[in-house]
Amino acid sequence: MKKLLGWIAFTILFAARAAVAQEENVWVQIEAHPSLTVAEERARRYAAEMPDVNGFALGGSWYGIALGPYAPEDARQVLQVYRAEGKIPRDSYITGTRTYGRRFYPIGVGPEGTAPAPLDAQPLASNPGPAAPDTPAPVGQVDETPAEARVSERLLTAQDRMDLQRAMQWGGFYNAGIDGAFGAGTRRSMGDWQVANGYEPTGILTTRQRAVLMEQYNQPLTSVGMTRQSDIRAGIAMQMPLGVVAFAKYQSPFAHYDATTDDGIRLLLISEPGESDTLYGLYDILQTLDIVPLDGPRERTRTGFTIEGRNARMVTHVEASLQDDEIKGFILTWPTGDERRRARVLAEMKTSFTRLPGTLDPLAGAEQEQNVDLVSGLEVRKPSVTGSGFFVDRQGSVVTSAATVASCGRVTLADEYQARVVASDPALGVAVLRPTDRLAPMEIARLSDLLPRLQSEIAVAGYSFGGVLGAPSLTFGTLSDTRGLDGEDGLTRLALAAQPGDAGGPVFDAGGSVVGMLLPEKGGAQQLPTDVRFAAKSGAIASLLKQAGVGAAGGSSPESVAPQDLMKLAEGMTVLVSCWE
Repeated sequence: MKKLLGWIAFTILFAARAAVAQEENVWVQIEAHPSLTVAEERARRYAAEMPDVNGFALGGSWYGIALGPYAPEDARQVLQVYRAEGKIPRDSYITGTRTYGRRFYPIGVGPEGTAPAPLDAQPLASNPGPAAPDTPAPVGQVDETPAEARVSERLLTAQDRMDLQRAMQWGGFYNAGIDGAFGAGTRRSMGDWQVANGYEPTGILTTRQRAVLMEQYNQPLTSVGMTRQSDIRAGIAMQMPLGVVAFAKYQSPFAHYDATTDDGIRLLLISEPGESDTLYGLYDILQTLDIVPLDGPRERTRTGFTIEGRNARMVTHVEASLQDDEIKGFILTWPTGDERRRARVLAEMKTSFTRLPGTLDPLAGAEQEQNVDLVSGLEVRKPSVTGSGFFVDRQGSVVTSAATVASCGRVTLADEYQARVVASDPALGVAVLRPTDRLAPMEIARLSDLLPRLQSEIAVAGYSFGGVLGAPSLTFGTLSDTRGLDGEDGLTRLALAAQPGDAGGPVFDAGGSVVGMLLPEKGGAQQLPTDVRFAAKSGAIASLLKQAGVGAAGGSSPESVAPQDLMKLAEGMTVLVSCWE
């Protein structure tokens, strides 16, 4: 009965005090939600238990629930009593009228009287979320004294205390352990934070200051509309940045949440049944995707993996793990240059990640249009230039077109093996590559020291279509001249209908010896007939190889080889050369 009478007196007291002049009005901010429907429902629940419940738009599609308006001293008492009784969240705080926009609750109540006036004329906040002021309290709005702050501090849980330390650590003010103990180091950090934010450096955070600190800490989350989402089909629940991404489609093994803003933030959930082999295969496939840059750390274990890829455009985090024959994880792609916000959001996603029963149906998205350049709706990474080359020694050294590997950030052989340029002759148009890891080619070139007769048959092996066919093609033609059009001694002229991807490939004589390397088509204003091509002579190539310290085999055969045998020789010797940015 005493508690009931006290509650009635409490209600009457603050109802009477609500008529304070408008410039003295303050509010107790208790919750904020990105959904108007949810905010209205929560406001109704609070109104069933206490008076003075209001709902206002905060801007950025966020909606706040507040108690008031009150005189400043009354608001402090409301905050302390309601928090002590567990009626409002512990992170509730006092704020002024400038925080709020239009009222949505109680329904039908206009902006006059108790609400900030005129509400309809007030601009909404530019940032989403429960916008706690980030400056000292304005005139007319009071804060706790250090003694009162210590009293309210005692109500904090151990988790509350550690959260405050994490927030100061994130802001660069605290570098000790997260233990929830407010010792001398924590107090110094609090004072440093107060100075940086324009408060008196007491080393004791008031209720309002704690709210401001936590708002700063959580601002990266509210700015992207972090919301817990359960994707039942994928069997995953977690905090997701639903203010900047939205569900787009299922295409196994991914649930696609595509960007809804110009930031280009993108989220994919990984969900599929499988075992270790499936996990390892996924790890390899993911690294071929355009959204997973090659630079950055990778770690793979028997039951999971993480990948972090970075380039000038994006930072991508990938993680997946295998449990009970289910592979689950996520991919977060974020624009470069926004690292602090990305790190905060990523940490929240990792902490909240929860495995629900079931995985995405392996046939999900099977009806989608198929494309060789896509994997489950994601673009495969493509090289900027592709060409052909051929092995010249048993260590895997390769001769290719200098134009193919000019200005490359990275060179690969057969889309898999890293290589570097060890010699180049731009005038001749030839470059020599050496693989990072020693290779064992099935065949190596035998550089001929003799040229075939004019008009005799020759053949060029090359990846005519950039590796799409998975093997080189043979194109037959004839030797038109033993020199270039301007008499260049290091060139031969061919009559050949080759493709651009054949450049860098070996030119064979009838006996299977290599008499040259096909050069790219000549550009410029002068257009030659389509079947006129040029090749660097084998003798000039041998000289460049010698300078590079590569020992190549020589010799020629007087006997002709059958086309099928020449094709077998070409397949073992010719390699796809790719240039990547």
